Amino acid sequence: MIEIKIREREIQMRGHAGCSVNGQDIVCAAISALTCSLINSLRDLAMEKIREETGSGMTVIAWQKLTDKGKLLVDSWYLALLDINKEYNCIKFI
Repeated sequence: MIEIKIREREIQMRGHAGCSVNGQDIVCAAISALTCSLINSLRDLAMEKIREETGSGMTVIAWQKLTDKGKLLVDSWYLALLDINKEYNCIKFI
């Protein structure tokens, strides 16, 4: 189960989807790819000043203030995660 906290100034993610063995979990890979895309898009497309920390089963993305572009990117990422969770029930939003 992946636990995700979305706050006004940060996103925290911990855990693994657990839909398959490590290294072969396509659900975990999809969530990781979407999250990497969010980080890159916030920084390179929206020009947001963010701080990110990533590791095995852990990601933190933090900011002081997001522009409307940055907020739209976070909303898009969130909607994609909701769709994944409808199908695989592997995310707990806290």
